[in-house]
This record gives sequence, C-alpha cells and structure tokens, in this order.
Amino acid sequence: MAGLQSTFPPTVRDRFPGESFTPPAINKMEDTGLSPLWLQDLALKILYFQGYLTGFTIAEEMALPFPNVVDQILEALKREKFIEVKTSQIGLGEGAYQYAITGAGIARAREALERSQYAGAAPVPLEVYNVSIRNQSRSRTNMNQRDVRKALSHLVLADKTFHRIGPAINSGTSIFLYGPPGNGKTSIARAIGDMILQENMYIPYAVYIDGQVVKIYDSVNHQASPEEEPAPASGTLRSSTRRDPRWIRIHRPFIITGGELTLAGLDLVFDDVNKYYEAPFQVKANGGILLIDDFGRQLVRPRDLLNRWIVPLENRIDYLTLHTGRKMEIPFDVLVVFSTNLPPKDLVDEAFLRRLRHKIEVGDPSYDDFREIFHQVAEAKGVAFSNQGLAYLLQEWYIKPGRKIRASHPRDLCDQILDIARYLSVEPALTRELIDMAAISYFVDL
Repeated sequence: MAGLQSTFPPTVRDRFPGESFTPPAINKMEDTGLSPLWLQDLALKILYFQGYLTGFTIAEEMALPFPNVVDQILEALKREKFIEVKTSQIGLGEGAYQYAITGAGIARAREALERSQYAGAAPVPLEVYNVSIRNQSRSRTNMNQRDVRKALSHLVLADKTFHRIGPAINSGTSIFLYGPPGNGKTSIARAIGDMILQENMYIPYAVYIDGQVVKIYDSVNHQASPEEEPAPASGTLRSSTRRDPRWIRIHRPFIITGGELTLAGLDLVFDDVNKYYEAPFQVKANGGILLIDDFGRQLVRPRDLLNRWIVPLENRIDYLTLHTGRKMEIPFDVLVVFSTNLPPKDLVDEAFLRRLRHKIEVGDPSYDDFREIFHQVAEAKGVAFSNQGLAYLLQEWYIKPGRKIRASHPRDLCDQILDIARYLSVEPALTRELIDMAAISYFVDL
C-alpha cells in the first residue's frame, strides 16, 4: 500500500494529511478535480432527464455546493444559451431560480449522452479515491480478545477456533474458513462483519478515470451512516465549511458473494447501454470485508478464481481494466474471507494456501458444546429443554446410526418441533414423541 503514495500528485497528498480521511470542503471549481466542460455536460444531462429544476436542486443532484461551483456552471451554460431561467423568486437568490434546458442545450446533452448516460453525483478523481482508501485502511483497526469475545458471544465455539479468529481479523488480509457444513462458518464471518460495521468510513458515489465514470456507492451493499452533524435542509445553501458532498459516510462494508461470482465480476463491469462502469465486488468492499461463501461452487474453476487473487492478496494492490484497454492501480484494502464445505485439497494447492494468512478449521462441536447450543436455541425459541430429552436424541439419532453432530442441528430440530407442536396443539418440548417426529422429518440418510 505504501508503494502507491509515490504515484499520487503532491497536491493530492497535501490535501489529505495525517492518518485519517474526511472529505475536505469544496470552495471553488478547481477543488473538484474535474474540468468545467465535463461538469457542464453533467448539469445538462440532469436537466435533460428531469426537466425544470432550481439551482439548489441541480446542486443536490450533482452533489456539489451551489456557491462558487454550480452557480458558475449554470452561468456559463446561460451565456452559451444552453439553459434559460424560467422563473425566479425575489430575495431567495439565484439558487431558487428555476432553470430549463434550451434546444441548443438538448443537442449538446444528447452528444454528451452518446459518450455516457451517467447523470448523478459528480465523481471524484481516481487518485483522490486511492488516497482516501489508504488513509482509512483497515490495518489501523485493532481488535482485542474482549472485543472478539463480545462479538462472538452468541456462538458456541471451541477455544482453539475462537483464539484463531481475533488475530485473523487484525491481519486485515485473508481468512480461509473450512470444515463440514452447518457448523457456523458463515455465522462467524457475519459476526466478524458486525465488528467491522461498528466503524465508519467515507466513499465517493463515483470515481472519474480518463473521462469514464465508475459507480462505487451501492445502496444494496453499502449501509449509510448518519453524519455527526445534521445535513442541510433541502433547498438551502451548503455551507463552504462542510465536507465534500460527493462522498457518503457508510458503515465499513460487509459484502457477500457466492455461487454467482465469476472472473468477469472481479473486473470493471461496463454497461454498454448506459456507457459507464459498475465497480466490482472487491472495490465496493474496500475498507471492509468480502465474504466468498460456498467457495468452490462457482461456475469458474476454483484455481482460476484463486489465481485472480494472488497479486491483490500479496501486494494489497489490484489492477482493473477499462474497456479502452487501459489498466489502473487501485488499493486492495479488503479482508477476504473464503468459506467452504469442500476439502481444501480439492480446491487449492500449497502455494496458494501459503498466501492465505489465516486458515481456520470449523469442525463439529463436542457433545458438551452441542448441549450448550441446544440449550440456548431451545430457550430462545420457546422449546422446553430437558437433559433427558437431549440424551435420548443423541443416543437414538446420532450415536446408534453413527450420524455426525452439526452446530446447525439444534436450530433446525427446534423449528421442526415447533411446527409439529402447533399442528398437534401441544406444548413444544424435548419429549421422545416430538423428537422422533422431528428427526424423521429432518434427517435423510445419504
């Protein structure tokens, strides 16, 4: 990561000193890092799609301050007769004027739309985004044993498993969770994600690269976090002392992908219709966690997928390609969690396992752990627990048939008991009758 610093212009580094990042306020056009002509095209596209808009509304759509930035954009467009003022309200300033696009403006907007139909928040330059990720790096996070124990308090884990999780989180690099299905690998990953989500960071709505726009913010995968101070009311001027509105404060991301993951999904995805890019999973997960669930069940071969990760995991830098062929460096500040039910020997070789910092086996629970899980689940679901009933379950449905116990079985069996008890109009409890009926419905001999 440190090697990236030399590629950033000094002016960019100087704007973001120190070990953290808060988007500095925009006080003039030059602070956007974008050309005035490009911003004029963006304003025209917004007016083209939305019709009559006030200056304040245009500023909100562009995620830029009205004074000294959007007002200058609109003034330039008026001079060129690309827009015109339709109505004005005396005493409220130019921001309250209502603007409309002219015939000449429509022609220029259509030309701009042929290049890209992006008409949202103004993007930030790539180098600024790279600096922001480096200064918000997860490597600065330090979880201690108390933090981890609190986050995992709802899980019953063997000590050898528990004590491997904390160092893996602090590594901020990669975790390989493996073991039989139903023992809590995904639950562990989600608990790690809950710890990460307690922290916040800033990401831009979009990034600007050589005239191209890459959308970063995703309302499905990113959870917005309230600002410390209230946002300005709609229709009011944005104070020049506020931060750059092109950025949104979010909880650190926790993104899950499973069998739908492909090699193409790990590079920039170009929309041929709208002519802009969608950031891949690992870029959206920058500063947080990317969980690759059910690893090995993707449509691509596991080794091909793993080879794609070798350079980013080692160098903490990823390389993405524009449809023009240009490659670019981008920070890879992601804790990647691979979770699989398949034997590691069937998925990876020794060379790749060496690159994965932490390997954690999540095995079957002991009988004592199984009892504790069952007791907690039964109490939470309202099923009357008894040691005698559990002993009967273990003897008849696990020991005699030689069945493996799984951490997920108590939850599933309690759900079965609840369904049956409602049907029979009896109290849900660990009775032999309800246990047998639940087990017959749940277990299938393979």
